Order: sequence, then C-alpha cells, then structure tokens
Amino acid sequence: MADKIFAKKSEEELWRSYRKTKDPKIRDFFVKQYAPLVKYVAGKVAIGMPQNVEFDDLVGYGVFGLFDAIEKFDPDKHVKFKTYAVTRIRGSIFDELRSIDWVPRSVRQKTREVEDTISHLEGQLGRSASDNEIAKAMNLTLDDYQNLMLKISGTSIMSIHDVWYTGEDNDKISIAESIESPSSLNPDTIVEKNEIKRVIIEAINELPEKEKKVLVLYYYEDLTLKEIGEVLSVTESRVSQLHTKAILRLRAKLTSLKKGIM
Repeated sequence: MADKIFAKKSEEELWRSYRKTKDPKIRDFFVKQYAPLVKYVAGKVAIGMPQNVEFDDLVGYGVFGLFDAIEKFDPDKHVKFKTYAVTRIRGSIFDELRSIDWVPRSVRQKTREVEDTISHLEGQLGRSASDNEIAKAMNLTLDDYQNLMLKISGTSIMSIHDVWYTGEDNDKISIAESIESPSSLNPDTIVEKNEIKRVIIEAINELPEKEKKVLVLYYYEDLTLKEIGEVLSVTESRVSQLHTKAILRLRAKLTSLKKGIM
C-alpha cells in the first residue's frame, strides 16, 4: 500500500520528505527501488575478484553502502541519487573486503614490488616502461610477468579504490571515483577535486595506448572485461592483464605526483 502511495509522488518530493522526517517507510521504499543497483555494482566488482569471493557476499556488503547513501543523500546538491549511491555501494564493498583481508600477503607483496619497479624504471626512463623492461628489472621472463599480472588482478581492482584524498566532511575520494563519477563528490571539495582530476587525467594520458583504452572502456563506458576483449579483438585474460598493468602504472605515477599537490 505504501509503495503505491509513494509511487504517485516524484522522487524529489520523497527525498525532501525523508530529509525532514526520516520516515522508515520512505527509506524502505528507496531500499527496494535501488536494490537492483546493489546487484549491478556487486556484479561489476565480482568480475575482477578471485573465485573464492562470493557474489552474494558482495551484495550483502553493498547493501550497507545503499543504506549509507540513503541516509546521507542531499537532493539540494543537484547530484542524481544513482550516481551518488554507486560510489557509496562500491566503497562499502571494498571496505568490507579490506576488513576480511582476503588477499594473501605474498600477492600484496608482489603487487607492491611491481608498482615500485614501474615507478623506479619510469622515473629513470622518463617514459612508460615496456613489459620486457619491467620483467627484466624483476628478474622474470616475459611469460612469468604476464602470469603475475593475472595473479594480482584482484588486488589491482582493490588498489584503485584505495582512498587517495579525504576532503570536507570526511568526504573520501579514490582514484576510481575520480575517474568514474567526479560529479558525485561533495561540491565543497570542488577545488581539491578539480586538481585531483587534473592529476589523474594527466597520468592516464601518459599510459600506453592499449592500457588507456582499457581504462576508458571499463570506467567510462562501463563495459565488462569480456566486452572490452571483443572491442580490442583480444582475449578476456589479456584485457585483465592490460587492466592490471594500467592500474599499477597509474598508481605508480600518482604516488609521485601526489606528493607535489598535497
């Protein structure tokens, strides 16, 4: 009955009413309406995760983010709730994954080793390092290096969601959020946001062409790794490798650039 009553009102009216009253019936209406969004976000996250990470668990973690988004959403800031909620839902999923520490220590260590190698090499070369150069610097064959990229692909998905900046009202910004939906950030952090976005765009533009395309197709165009493979005429595992390399290279660049703006 309540759903039918709420359905007759505009969403903006409902948000304003909820901001004033915190009516649990309105909250439940929004939870029901946006439940598919949680599954959508969880599905995208699941693509880059190892098989031991259950989809249903990701959905469960994401629900907390949906509740958080509903509680904190302000319709006066002229941001669509869907855009705002996606950021909160994804953040909640990654926060929970970090808390259960599902990534083996050895994998985390290798990820840092690759990132440090890329940062050191590209600092020396003044350009993007090739796969051969990175593999050689790590005393790996090219095949071993490519296999390593697949092994650490889950951590690269995680690392791009690490908090990179905390703005006004503890508004946390990750690299991924800056790439995907900069408009969802707190408008109070507009100066910081624009500077962060500028640095990230600069770093992305310096990536090798294929890696840049993968990031654009995955984060801007919202394609899956399989769909990107079809666009680029390569296998899904190759796209996963390219994505992982792009993230590690991007983080290596941003780590040094960040010191100059913070």
